[in-house]
Amino acid sequence: MCGIVGCVGHAEAAPFVVQGLESLEYRGYDSVGVALVAPEGERRGGLEIVKTLGGVAALQQRLGEISDYEATTAIGHNRWATHGVPSDANAHPHTNTAGTIAVVHNGVIENHDYLKDELRDNGYSYSFRSQTDTEVIPHLIDRYLREGMDPDEAFQTAISRLQGAYAILAVMSQEPDVLYAARNASPLVLGVNGSEHFAASDPSVWAKHTKQLVVMGNGETARLSADGYSIRTPHGEVARPPKTLTSDVELAELHGYPHWMLQEINEQPSVVRAALSGRVLPEQNIIKLGGLEGPKVCERLRQTERLLIVACGSSYHAGLIGERLIEEIAGIPVEVHDASEFNYRDEPIGSNTAVLAISQSGETADTNAAVEKANGKGLLTLGVNNSPGSTLDELTDAGVHCRAGKETSVASTKAFVSQVLTLAEIALVLDRNDNPNKQHIMRELAALPGKIEAILADTSAIEAAAQKYAGSKHFLFMGRGYEYPTALEGALKLKEISYIHAEGYGAGAMKHGPLALIDENFPTLAIATDTDSPVYDKTLSNIQEVK
Repeated sequence: MCGIVGCVGHAEAAPFVVQGLESLEYRGYDSVGVALVAPEGERRGGLEIVKTLGGVAALQQRLGEISDYEATTAIGHNRWATHGVPSDANAHPHTNTAGTIAVVHNGVIENHDYLKDELRDNGYSYSFRSQTDTEVIPHLIDRYLREGMDPDEAFQTAISRLQGAYAILAVMSQEPDVLYAARNASPLVLGVNGSEHFAASDPSVWAKHTKQLVVMGNGETARLSADGYSIRTPHGEVARPPKTLTSDVELAELHGYPHWMLQEINEQPSVVRAALSGRVLPEQNIIKLGGLEGPKVCERLRQTERLLIVACGSSYHAGLIGERLIEEIAGIPVEVHDASEFNYRDEPIGSNTAVLAISQSGETADTNAAVEKANGKGLLTLGVNNSPGSTLDELTDAGVHCRAGKETSVASTKAFVSQVLTLAEIALVLDRNDNPNKQHIMRELAALPGKIEAILADTSAIEAAAQKYAGSKHFLFMGRGYEYPTALEGALKLKEISYIHAEGYGAGAMKHGPLALIDENFPTLAIATDTDSPVYDKTLSNIQEVK
């Protein structure tokens, strides 16, 4: 989950980019770097590259050595290693051999090996100094500059050769007051403030400076300068006036907690209240989701005979819970697909099928690609996401926002809970048969914030269990029914946060292989919370097997 940030025409470009990288630390990273462009004097157009293994604090220390470098154009990057190990050499920005072009990039260039071979075969003696896929981009731009193209044309041509997902920012010494950008299936948003222009993975990076947002589509490029900006599609330049951010973009701030994840766990009662407010009205027996109330959407929902849920990671686990909720409450058949698999399946899909995409950020590349596939088939597409104005909003016919607020922790907690709650609300809206438990379910949803507060009021038992098992190298989570996807999510959290090997299983599957792994050093966390469930006693039997 790398992060990128850039600016042009900003009086304090270096501090802005560093602060932007600091605000993007939540995305997770192992190295960091910036490219600064000198604006005037002898060094006009000179590029200064500063990058390091480690965090923003280490970068700031190195930047202190060139504090006289007063750049007005700069780009920066937090890297999470994909191609090549975490190292100074593999950290972004990457440059051409002469150091006159600098590039930062999120995503994966799938044809980078082919492009490197092509450059070599055509006599370009470039020296590749990293193991990354990204480094081919500045060399490719350099090739087209050598062939006589101007910088704009060279950038456009280089980008047209790339295959894969990317968000790219580039600067060149021969155009020190210009910032180039390209986007395809990876988050990148532009900000406009008079003669200042910004680009970042997340609008919160520049939200203090402007509320004017420019949305870039897949396959588009942009040229930003003090004189303005232009957007190009593969078919030519398009007019793209800025939009005003309609919601406040929250800036991450810790409020006395040691880290983001713990703060966001404790924000869950207020998040649930926000997701219920104005939507779940048990006393009036009303469930109201404005995002699904458009006449065209309502009519197509009434005709829906099958629902496909597409998502990745924690959102996928939320979808597995949503599958049971919608089938049991609304009586509509549901299938849940990992979006990265759905995109490459060839299956029969009837016209009365709707697709529901779930994403915390609204920028999950595989999930958005799944929506584009569904749109291509003429299906109704719905979104559940936590980021108003995101790409998922643009792609879907309608949707419901989770109202979880900005989630800074890489590991989703409050957004996951909000997604599950939103799916329960959708299930109630989709109910065509006036489910007899509807009002009871709404009352229970309304009671959730207080129940979460009761748990958070005393976490001593949780802390004691964590201390007891902190030395474990392996962990198994198991459950049945609704508790099976919860087990999957628990295992994912332990892997993400503690780097401990963890597996989630359906408790009924234990005897079909996983039980062979269990010994005195392999703890199992079994989830069995609903004593009225028909599988409660069966889960107890599975616990006995483990014992």
